[in-house]
Amino acid sequence: MPKRSLMLAGGGVKVAFQAGVLQVWLDEAGLEFDRGDAVSAACFNLAMWAQGMSGTEIADNWRNTQPFSEVDVNAPQLARLLYAASILDLDAFRQKIFPAWKLDWSKIRASAREATFNVYNFSRHELRPIPAADMTEDFLVATASLPMWFPPVKIAGDTYIDAVFNTGSNIDEAIRSGADELWVIWTTSQRGEWFDGFVGNFFGIFEATVVGGYKNALARIAANNAALERGEQCEFGRVITVKEIKAEVPLHYLLNFSRDRAAEAVNRGVEAARVWCDAAGIQRRPGPVYIPAGPVAKTVVRFSEMLNGFVGFGATEFAAGLEQGQADSTALTLHLDICIEDLDEFLDLPEHRAKLQGSVECDRLGGKRPIQLGTLQFLVDSGDPTRKQINYEISFQDERGAAVLLTASKNLTDQSQSGAWHEASTAFTKLSYSGGETIAAGIVKSSMLHDIEQLASIRVDAPTVAARAHALTRFGAFYFGRLWDVYARRLLPVAPF
Repeated sequence: MPKRSLMLAGGGVKVAFQAGVLQVWLDEAGLEFDRGDAVSAACFNLAMWAQGMSGTEIADNWRNTQPFSEVDVNAPQLARLLYAASILDLDAFRQKIFPAWKLDWSKIRASAREATFNVYNFSRHELRPIPAADMTEDFLVATASLPMWFPPVKIAGDTYIDAVFNTGSNIDEAIRSGADELWVIWTTSQRGEWFDGFVGNFFGIFEATVVGGYKNALARIAANNAALERGEQCEFGRVITVKEIKAEVPLHYLLNFSRDRAAEAVNRGVEAARVWCDAAGIQRRPGPVYIPAGPVAKTVVRFSEMLNGFVGFGATEFAAGLEQGQADSTALTLHLDICIEDLDEFLDLPEHRAKLQGSVECDRLGGKRPIQLGTLQFLVDSGDPTRKQINYEISFQDERGAAVLLTASKNLTDQSQSGAWHEASTAFTKLSYSGGETIAAGIVKSSMLHDIEQLASIRVDAPTVAARAHALTRFGAFYFGRLWDVYARRLLPVAPF
């Protein structure tokens, strides 16, 4: 049997996505690995795996990690300005996160699972893979001691820092240890976008080093396998198989202050891993759709929306349908009551799904018709965090009792020429009889007055005033944070809240 190595590549806070993948790979698919290797913050996930935690336990630890608890400002160093040892420190991980995650160093050192934690010994300029048997809290902190952001760690007189600028995934060590299959979970962005400013420049250098090194390693593996197939001498002496799952994770590498964003990243990992396993023919047992990370009591959020416009019957294109509808005076109005039945689930799951009620009003369909079934997906993306959609799907009956399906989408893009408000208020709409072809198309919009009314209509069902205020804060952070992801990316690629 081929020897499998679990490769947890570095990626800052984005490695929360890895935890979701591990929930599926370890618990639902029952995959077993002969060894594990990790770099940078991914070493935290490896530590939990080496200790013997299940994938769900690893994922839940990330789901339940509260914002502002991960790092502290290195206050004593700030007065030194450009000569400060670091901006932040990792003492919070020692004092809060590691105990909350129930990390046990004696269990890790006694683990039957072969694992290597990569650190960079700056004193000797050597990449050092630390075996689980030698692992300590100091070494684990050193794995994530990203220069400039966190201070180096002194161990036995040597200076240790994060190994990520030397390697994003220590493929050489895995192959040297006998691995034939490399199961890589990759979260570092490969979009190739350069951002101005200190933070943008720093993480641009980070991506150049990490992604460039990883691509070189994959090229070496491809050359090795090709040479072996030709019967020629090859670098590794055997076929090396790479099984990779990667994603553009909508978390900043470091600046994230939202538990909801981290929990959503975990659940993105769960969904991506399930799709990946199904495509690869890897059997898995069904897992839960949603694992709550917050309190059991559900918080309900309600608000209303009104969209007006025109549709052209017989048209299949939105702009042409709008023009025809205006000429024919075929107005369409959506009176929508939106209900988020569980705010925790809404925020933590990438679908961001809510329930729609209300009515669809169109004279050609019999006037004002009640909605029988409606769903809203609010500010979702399909793997590209720079583009969001608000998707409506509404079922109702016309005056003859025939079932009609209305679908509409608002498209928010970072290439917008018309502005954020115009995109967030414009829905491209189609109507069809269930299971049939499009019968009408057009565009409906909300006015600025309706948008103000929408904000004023927000209601929260929670037991206390404090709980209602907290829920509004979380929902507001979600809404404006997703708009930031699209329209304020030049300031920071992903909103920190």
